[in-house]
This record gives sequence, C-alpha cells and structure tokens, in this order.
Amino acid sequence: MRRLFLALPASAALLAAACSSAPDESAPEPLAGNWELDTKASRLAFVTIKAGQVVEAHSFGDLSGSVAEDGTASFAVDLASVNTNVDVRDQRMRDILFQVADFPQAKVSAKIDPATLSGLGLGEQSIVPITATLDLHGTKAPIETSLAVTRIAPDKVEVETTSPIILDAANYALGEGLSQLQELAGLPAITAQVPVTFSLVYDKSDD
Repeated sequence: MRRLFLALPASAALLAAACSSAPDESAPEPLAGNWELDTKASRLAFVTIKAGQVVEAHSFGDLSGSVAEDGTASFAVDLASVNTNVDVRDQRMRDILFQVADFPQAKVSAKIDPATLSGLGLGEQSIVPITATLDLHGTKAPIETSLAVTRIAPDKVEVETTSPIILDAANYALGEGLSQLQELAGLPAITAQVPVTFSLVYDKSDD
C-alpha cells in the first residue's frame, strides 16, 4: 500500500491533501456587521417610453445607502442627479417632474433577516424576497420584489434586481408633472409605468 501511494502522481497527492479533514483557514467569515454603499461601483437605471414606441434608458448618478447589523436597510437617490443625456430634459425632470427643490431625494427603507445571508460563501448567491417602502415626491408606497445577493469578496456584496421593478408615476403624485412634460415635448403620450433596475455594491464598514 505504501508503494502504491508513492507511485501516485504529485497532482493526485495534492488533491488527496486538499480533500482531507483539515479546516479551511482561508474561508471568509460569516456575513455580519454594518455595510456601506460603494457609490462608485453602484448603478441605478430606469426606462421611459414615449409615443408608445420610443424607449430610452436613463440613470441617476448620486446614490447612498447602508445596511445595519440588525438588517435595517436604507437607500437614497439624489433626484437632481438624473441623467437622460439631454440637458434640457434633465432640467425639466428636476424642476417639473421631481420638483427637487421640495423633494430632493427618493428614499427606500427595508428590513432584511440577517440570518438568511449570514452563511453566504464567497461567490455564492441567494435570492431574497423583500418588502420595501419607497418615499418619493412626498408619497410612500410599498414595493414587493426579489433581489439577488452575491458575495463577490470577503467584505463585499452585490445586490441586484432579479427583474425590473415597475413603478407607476400615478402612485407617487407624479401624474401632473408627467402631463406637463408631455405637453412641453409635444408628445402624444408618455407611459406612466417605469421599469427600474439596479446593481448595488456594499462594503463592510469598520464600525
């Protein structure tokens, strides 16, 4: 038996050692603690449809957020940072639709069960159903969706929409502003339902 083991190729011997019962000291620690949004690595986009057939993609450039150790999550969008790639349209959305002077941010709050993610290994992903509250233009409404949470580094997670979240402008008192934009642009229609997607990266904080 000893001679047989010595005759094994070196790669096979290494494989046997790797499969031994010795603990893996390089395994990342369980997810726990406080997390802060990596604003440079995070993205939020939305799509508008005008005249029933013209589809355009837009984004917001200024995002912030955190997740506390107890699973309390908060996320904010600076509405003045809207980017539609058309300066005049950006200004109209800021002043007429969002009315940023009175409602500068859209805020999302949610509660996540930390136990559902505590054992997430490096490179592993979990689909997490959540109920969040969106505070937009002075109106709060619930959002039910599922998010894909991936541990992309020992102290870094990525949170993405599994499918677009459809927001209805009428649910957030944005209908009048949308009608004004439609009139100014001379359009027959602007669809009130807006698909929103995001990819958010969170880093574990030192607190």
